[in-house]
Amino acid sequence: MQLKETHAVVTGGASGLGHAVAKRIVQAGGKVMLLDVNEVQGTAAAAALGEQSAFIATDVSDEAAVNGAIERALERMGSINAAINCAGIATPARLVGKQGAMAGAFFRKMIEINLVGTVLVAKAAAVAMQKNAPNSQGERGVIVMTASVAAFDGQIGQVAYSASKGAIVGMTLPMARELASSGIRVMTVAPGLFATPMMKGLPQEAQDSLGKQTPFPPRLGEPDEYAALVGQIIENVMLNGETIRLDGAVRMQPR
Repeated sequence: MQLKETHAVVTGGASGLGHAVAKRIVQAGGKVMLLDVNEVQGTAAAAALGEQSAFIATDVSDEAAVNGAIERALERMGSINAAINCAGIATPARLVGKQGAMAGAFFRKMIEINLVGTVLVAKAAAVAMQKNAPNSQGERGVIVMTASVAAFDGQIGQVAYSASKGAIVGMTLPMARELASSGIRVMTVAPGLFATPMMKGLPQEAQDSLGKQTPFPPRLGEPDEYAALVGQIIENVMLNGETIRLDGAVRMQPR
């Protein structure tokens, strides 16, 4: 699939990794629907991208909201052949900390947004993709999910986050195997330390310190580098059923 032919829904598309992906697709000639809970940022982001983009306010943990967003995206673009899942939260919390044990509600919220939200978008998008006419290679669509290096070497305080991201890695292959008969590919990207809005909110000294943990290049990753990999996943039909670490060879320490 060529980027210029892409009709994508991008969750978390108002900023950070998701917005970088949306920008790359639009610049290549494709169309994008930005799905995000932040209406102010989402509206502004879509306006900046131009007429090939639009914003749909969406809480990915709400199944009815996700299904409605996919329906609106179909109406606007005519078809959906790519779903890029970048929405998520990364709030740290110890299993048992100074304030006591982690609240079950905290763990559930992390799972609901990061994991369940990804599943809800993936399945709704897959239903839409199954209706597409296959291209010359029999492909109808591609789903890209975002995990994290925390899925493999989570730090202290990341029990909930690592659980949500590890599950995304775990479901990549079975989802790809299931959807293969429909000509739909499934891939996951596990980013390392990236210059997302959350990271940019830290003091520059802290950002530099974190960046130096990466063997090479010794800096934070840029959202455009994540978007470049997603672009390659969209265009390279042999990429399927796998998780790619995009991390500069970083391996996170316990804390």
